[in-house]
Amino acid sequence: MRRMAGLILLGLTACAGTPGPGPDAPPAVAGGPCRNDGLERFAGQKASAETGAEILQLSGATTLRWGAPGMAMTMDYRPDRVTVSYDAAMVIISARCG
Repeated sequence: MRRMAGLILLGLTACAGTPGPGPDAPPAVAGGPCRNDGLERFAGQKASAETGAEILQLSGATTLRWGAPGMAMTMDYRPDRVTVSYDAAMVIISARCG
């Protein structure tokens, strides 16, 4: 039993990497098709399909993501996406790229 535990421990340590430099970090996104310019004007407006279409057109994004109150969202950054958050009364709180 003791020998088996030693072999398991040895196997686990063999899988551990050696300290040293890791892979290079991915390059920072220099820009994407989505632009934040002018999106602040949608704050306070009612969230609707029409407003969403205007936001898409103004931002240049290819994807629109609605953020409902309390909704869990991924934190990944996508340069082609605009995220629009709204409150319980369907009033837009913010519109931003990513």
